[in-house]
Amino acid sequence: MAKLNDVNTKDILSAISMGCNAMSNCFNVDDDNIPYFRVIIKPSAFLGISLESHMPGRHLNALLNVEDSTNINISEEAVHNHTKAAFLSYSGALAFPMDRGPFITSTQTKIPNVFNPHHIREGFHALYSLIKYRNSEQAVEVAEKSIKDITTHWNPITDWDYEGIENSYGIKCEKSKVFVSGLARTIGPLVKYYKVTESANALALALVLKEKLLEEVFDEKGSFEIEKFGTHAHSITCVMSSLAQLAELTKDSTLMNRVKAFYDNGLWAMRDELGWSIENCGEGPNPDEGEMNNTGDIVETALILGDWGYTEYYGDAERILRCHLLPSQLRDISFIKDPANPTNSDGKINVGPRLQGAWGFPAPFGHEPLENKRIRFNLDVVGGTVASLCEVYRSLSSLKENTISINLLFDQDNENVKVTSPYPSNKIEVLPKTSMPLSIRLPEWVNRNNIKISGTKIEPIWTNGYYMFPSVSIGKPISISTPLRMQTLNLKHKTRNIEVKLGGDEVIAMQNFGADLTFFEPLD
Repeated sequence: MAKLNDVNTKDILSAISMGCNAMSNCFNVDDDNIPYFRVIIKPSAFLGISLESHMPGRHLNALLNVEDSTNINISEEAVHNHTKAAFLSYSGALAFPMDRGPFITSTQTKIPNVFNPHHIREGFHALYSLIKYRNSEQAVEVAEKSIKDITTHWNPITDWDYEGIENSYGIKCEKSKVFVSGLARTIGPLVKYYKVTESANALALALVLKEKLLEEVFDEKGSFEIEKFGTHAHSITCVMSSLAQLAELTKDSTLMNRVKAFYDNGLWAMRDELGWSIENCGEGPNPDEGEMNNTGDIVETALILGDWGYTEYYGDAERILRCHLLPSQLRDISFIKDPANPTNSDGKINVGPRLQGAWGFPAPFGHEPLENKRIRFNLDVVGGTVASLCEVYRSLSSLKENTISINLLFDQDNENVKVTSPYPSNKIEVLPKTSMPLSIRLPEWVNRNNIKISGTKIEPIWTNGYYMFPSVSIGKPISISTPLRMQTLNLKHKTRNIEVKLGGDEVIAMQNFGADLTFFEPLD
C-alpha cells in the first residue's frame, strides 16, 4: 500500500464521529478500565500505559463538547470510565492530577502519588467539562481545592516548592523543564472553568500566569527563543491558544496583539503553510514527525483571531483543515494487524478497529515518517484534535449584529443557512433560511474579477474579506462561482523541502519521497 484508501478533506462531522470511536474504545480492561495513553502502530501494533492524570481531561473535554455542539451520540460508558479515572487522579494527598506510577499494567488500588505540573491543564479540562456538561458538584469542590493547593505550593517568582511537596506529602515530583510546558498550560481550562462558575480564584490564577508569560516569554515582536519556550511544541501552541481565549474573555486587545504577533512570527519555527507542526522543536527529533494537537491549537487560535476581526485568519484555518488536519486522521486501518498475544493482553486485541478515527504524529504527506518507521497515535492527541474540531464546527458560521456570516467554506446546515462547499464544483451555494443580511467570506486567493453571482439581483458589498448581501430571499439559493486557483508551494522543513500542488485550499498532489501510507497523490 502506498496511498491510503480513505482520506477525508471535507467532512467535519464524519471526522468528529470517528474520533469519538477511538476515545470510546481506549480503556485498559487489565487495569480497571483506566484509559490507555501510548499507542504504537508500527513496527508492532499495541495500546500501552494507562494514564489517569492526562487522558480523562483530554477525552471528557472532547466527548462532552461533541455532545453539546453536534447531534452525534457519545458513549455514556466512556464518559463514566473517564470520569472515574479523573477523580482517581485527584485522590492523592494534594488536589493535583497525579499518576500511580509510569508503567501501571495490572488492576490495583494504589493511590496516585506521582505529580507533574504538565498534567494540571488536563486535570482542569476534566473538571471543567464535568461541571459544565454534567453539573458535577464534586468537580467544583476538587477544582477550588486544586487552585488553593496550586497557589500554596507555587509562586510566580520561585516556582514550585518541589522539596516541600515531596517531604510533607510523600509525593514524587517530575519537574517541568520550563514554565511553558508546566503550569502555564492551565490558562485555557481556567478560562473555561471561570465562564461556567465565575470563580474569582480561577480568573485570578489565570491572570497571574498570563502576566508571567508576557513578562518572561511572549514579547511584543512575537519572537521564538527555545531557551524561554522549551522544545515541546504542543505546550507552546496550547499556551498560545490559551492566551487567545483569555484575551477574548477579558477583551484585552494588548494581549490579543501579543498572540497575533507570535502567530505571525515565532509560530513559524514549528509549523508550515499547511498547518503541519513538528512534535519537538529541538535539534535531534525526526523532521517529519508532527503532532496533531499543535495543529488543532493553531486552528483554534486562528478562529479566535478571525472572530476578533482579523478575518484573514479564517482562511489559514480553512487551508489547515483541508490540507492537513482532516486528511491525517486514521480512517483506513487495513494495514494494522494484531500482534502475537500468548497472554491475551488487552492492549494487543482489535488494535485497528479500536483506533479507527485517531490522530497522532504524521508527516505532512502521510502516516509514516521517512527517517523513523515508528508510527504513533497516542490517544491524548485524539481528544485534543476532536475538541478543536468542535470549535471549528461552531465557527463555520456565526450570527452577529443581526448578520449571518459564513466564515469557513465547508458543507453546513443549521437553522439559519445551508452551505455547499466549492469543492470540487468551483461554486459556493448558500441557501438562506432567514431574511437577515448575509455575509460570505471569500478566500484571499479569489480573483473578484472572475466571480459570477446568481440567484439574487442584490449587489453585494465587499467588506473585510466578505461579500455582504444586505437582503436575501428565504429559500432562494445564492451561488458564487469562481475558478479554484492552482498554485505550487515549497514547504520548508528541517532536512528537506516538500513540494505541493494546491487547487484552491485543497491538496491536488504532494511530494512524498516514496513513503508508504500517504494521504495524497504523488507529485509528478
